[in-house]
Amino acid sequence: MTTELPDKTALTVSTLNDLAQLADYSLMDTLNCDPHATQDGIDHRSRQVFSGHYVPVNPTPIKDPEYVTHSKSFFSELCFADSLAESADFMRVFSGDTSQVPKPMRTVGWATGYALSIYGTEYIQQCPFQTGNGYGDGRAVSVLEAVINGKRWEMQLKGGGRTPYCRGADGRAVLRSSIREFLAQEHMHALGVPTSRSLSLYASKTEKVQRPWYSEGSRSENPDRMVSEAVAISTRVAPSFLRVGQLELFARRTRNNEHPQAMEELEKIVLHLIDREYADVVDKELTLPEKVVVLAREFRGRLISLIANWIRVGFCQGNFNSDNCAAGGFTLDYGPFGFCDVFDPYYQPWTGGGRHFSFLNQPNAAESNYVMFCSALRPLLVSHKEYLQELDKIEGEFQTVMHSQMKKMWAAKLGLKEDEFDYELFSELQKLMVQTPVDYTIFFRELSSIPDDINTLKKSFYNRSNNSAKNIAEMDKRWEEWLEKWKSLLSGSREQLSKQMKLVNPKYILREWFVKPAYQQTAIHNCEGDYSLIHELQDVMTQPYAEQSQEIEDKYYRLKPTEFFTMGGVSHLSCSS
Repeated sequence: MTTELPDKTALTVSTLNDLAQLADYSLMDTLNCDPHATQDGIDHRSRQVFSGHYVPVNPTPIKDPEYVTHSKSFFSELCFADSLAESADFMRVFSGDTSQVPKPMRTVGWATGYALSIYGTEYIQQCPFQTGNGYGDGRAVSVLEAVINGKRWEMQLKGGGRTPYCRGADGRAVLRSSIREFLAQEHMHALGVPTSRSLSLYASKTEKVQRPWYSEGSRSENPDRMVSEAVAISTRVAPSFLRVGQLELFARRTRNNEHPQAMEELEKIVLHLIDREYADVVDKELTLPEKVVVLAREFRGRLISLIANWIRVGFCQGNFNSDNCAAGGFTLDYGPFGFCDVFDPYYQPWTGGGRHFSFLNQPNAAESNYVMFCSALRPLLVSHKEYLQELDKIEGEFQTVMHSQMKKMWAAKLGLKEDEFDYELFSELQKLMVQTPVDYTIFFRELSSIPDDINTLKKSFYNRSNNSAKNIAEMDKRWEEWLEKWKSLLSGSREQLSKQMKLVNPKYILREWFVKPAYQQTAIHNCEGDYSLIHELQDVMTQPYAEQSQEIEDKYYRLKPTEFFTMGGVSHLSCSS
């Protein structure tokens, strides 16, 4: 959620100079800079950062950048002219060269540190110094905060080069992963799921890096070869990029008395989070303990709503650690994500994720992150027992609120009123969906037509050729019985109900086997700049609930082909990007 601010926007932002006039650097102007940082932003080697909220750092430009795409819908929201995306100075900045920006924009960007916890366990093993002081934005560099149409936005370059948190890596993102993230962010927004947004995507015509990836047709669990891939920089935008792990970092330093300013830095980052993400719901006149309690309650509501939305549309984040959990309550990390094809409660696109981050386990992962969020707030309440008790109560109600929100979500997908939701009917549906098996998206979209019989639903059924005629007949009978029970619970106009269900059950989902041809096309034709499939996917996936042309339906509303099952880079992937 964004903070309403005085509107300084011109009618249309047509030039980089227009955009520069909207600059407003709240994070760098109000929070603590790393006292050991360089002032010129030349700070690209892995090192420990012991204190401060951010490190000034210059992004590293990619070589010979070319335009790939931009978000026309987001440009429109920001009052940006479409021509801006391909203008030389805009393209130069958002492909990493901030050395010539017009004032009051700043030539130096910033990176932030954060901590990591997994299911409530604090980790420092990923830090090369084994202290936790080297973990943070290793290849993400924020370059601008701007107030646009009364809302504050932070613009961050993904793949913007090394920072002190790079842990020895090259600081680059490849075009393949950048395409995935760019498309996914705009798709999720169109689905009505809170998310960071995509602004622009530029690729280098000459700069490449080595990455582990899969051979064509590989069934290997992990990448089986090294490939040379074009580097790219995508710009992602959000009200802030503050994470649960960020609050954790400052809380750990406070608990351990790591430096004299530790408590002050924790208080500052919490108040900054409130200002950036919760100013419309946290009264400025409240005391600090009161603000902390309101923040905890509001974040709980946003986080729970987010998870319900993820499951509604079939999204699995894949790696929902605390550092990948936005403190503003929106989808932030698009690394090993995926959308369900075949319904599987334990669907997990990431080979390293296990069941604990799987599709229907996401409510549990969210609760673990929320517990760590509350733990990070506690040092601010040590002298206020009544507020600590209130915080404990809010934390303890997480499962109850989550259960209620999930019930509401499932009822909406089934076209039922919340008080009509039947757990026995839902339990039987889940069994049928697994045992058949069915395509998650197609099933609910076809159900939204309120079919007379199961023939329409069979569009979502995967290959049943291995089943005997007797078993198929038995399953069909169970499906018919379930359908009749479900229809008996429906109330209201069939036409209106169908329309309502289609607003929560999308028709088009960004399946990995749609994305693969798009980035393969760029790999083959990179020198020619062939990005036509990316643009086609943008058009289709930003209208996920709409009935589109028959040609689009035939191409993008269909079951996953057999050859893609268990294929590396399609049915599963590693974290490499």
